[in-house]
Amino acid sequence: MRTMRDVLHRYRLATVCEGAICPNTVECWGARTATFMLLGEVCTRACRFCAVPTGDPCGAVDRSEPDRIAAAVGELGLRYVVLTSVDRDDLPDGGAGLFAATIERVKAASEGVRVEVLIPDFGGDRDALAQILATDVDVVGHNVETVPRLSPTMRDRRAGYRLSLDVLTALRDGAGRRWVKSGLMVGLGETREEIVETLQDLRGVGVDRVTIGQYLRPTEASAPVARFVPPTEFDDLACRARTMGYASVVAGPLVRSSYHAALAFAGGCAP
Repeated sequence: MRTMRDVLHRYRLATVCEGAICPNTVECWGARTATFMLLGEVCTRACRFCAVPTGDPCGAVDRSEPDRIAAAVGELGLRYVVLTSVDRDDLPDGGAGLFAATIERVKAASEGVRVEVLIPDFGGDRDALAQILATDVDVVGHNVETVPRLSPTMRDRRAGYRLSLDVLTALRDGAGRRWVKSGLMVGLGETREEIVETLQDLRGVGVDRVTIGQYLRPTEASAPVARFVPPTEFDDLACRARTMGYASVVAGPLVRSSYHAALAFAGGCAP
């Protein structure tokens, strides 16, 4: 644990594991899995469920980031790497080029490492999405976050439920045999029927793998928790999703987008 943290800090890398105070950090790091946050720590959007600072990065990009991540992955001997980022609407390609460069550097530096990406919507730009799909990435993902009714009030105005489905459709069209993944939070005021309909929508556009987790309020300024969903309901939702044909469903109160990502990729049975 200390070794992982020391290396990450030495290479000046941001991880969702630490930045989001993820409850699964010890478990994931112990399994040699980490989720890196690309493109800085200031987001151009302001979703009501997120604690990441909002602002204007003014086009700033650290071009050394792909090499530093690749070096850290090699030194730590990571077996599974998840790459995600803040939204960067200030960049012409939304940051897709840096995503692609990071995937390529990590793959070149560490033989056998698997790379999963959890990308923003890039404004639906097909050229940006094509940059990701042109790499040797193993899993491509984009989160729909919540059900259609709640999307306009919980997500930034530049995001959208339909836009997310369009992005996932484009990923499925270009992914070939690679997995396409999405995720949503529950406990924001949605009904079970709305969750099931969302799962059906995701499956309908070709999503193979899905995560379902409890929304936890990160700050007092964030949207309040409407309900804490009991574990039995997560189990029921997971069973319902599997009947729809998902290859992997990871659902539970502490589940986050990258939780048990390596196990799910390998075809294991994640709780």
